[in-house]
Amino acid sequence: MPDDRTASPLLRLADVVKTYQEGEAERTVLDDLSLDIARGSSVVLMGRSGAGKSTLLNIVSGIDLPTAGRVVIDGTDLTGLSETDRTLFRRTEIGFVFQSFNLISTLTVVENVLLPLELGGAASADARRRAEAVLDHVGLGDRLDSFPDRLSGGEQQRVAVARALAHDPLFVLADEPTGNLDYETGEEVLALLYDLVRDTDTTLLVATHDREALNRADRVLHLRGGVLHEEVPDFLTDATASLPDQPPSDA
Repeated sequence: MPDDRTASPLLRLADVVKTYQEGEAERTVLDDLSLDIARGSSVVLMGRSGAGKSTLLNIVSGIDLPTAGRVVIDGTDLTGLSETDRTLFRRTEIGFVFQSFNLISTLTVVENVLLPLELGGAASADARRRAEAVLDHVGLGDRLDSFPDRLSGGEQQRVAVARALAHDPLFVLADEPTGNLDYETGEEVLALLYDLVRDTDTTLLVATHDREALNRADRVLHLRGGVLHEEVPDFLTDATASLPDQPPSDA
């Protein structure tokens, strides 16, 4: 039986390179990366500050283009699209969760969540029902008309999670989603994010320093020296270590 990661991947990176010019020197941030991510999987991207995690997310989303290589999501080669077409693709197919929440302070909670729906062309009544339903799902159904500055950090990130999933995207990208939260609140937001993407069979890529995120991931990738290394999640290692020794085979 073929591996789901190669049978029909949602994301395929093929020989992706990203370089920047720094004075007279050229700096390579991503060095010939190739990667498939299966539909419906949750993947954690680890790496030190400056390793290129945010650069990789920007390339996956089409915000930035690689210096070389191809980025294909659900059969669409983003590297072959114009900037306008990449923007339109993001509006309908990508959801974002940022470290700094990126909520619009002059919009209410429900208006923030409505924004991607309206940009995607959803009818007003349908969009409102969808926004209210997803906010209720993240426990903020009673805060629809509040403004972001009236919410705690954890509540603001819940709104950001709701906004990322409201338009039913193919792919959710989260960049350090717990970076501005305390440990307990961060754990609650991570659990909520993982539960929601699994309930909706959405694919998730999380860039983070938070090793607690590994416990819920299907795959763990580490970006070092511009190269991706796959790791075995801690919970799988622990589970294997706890298994009793198997008796020798009679064969």
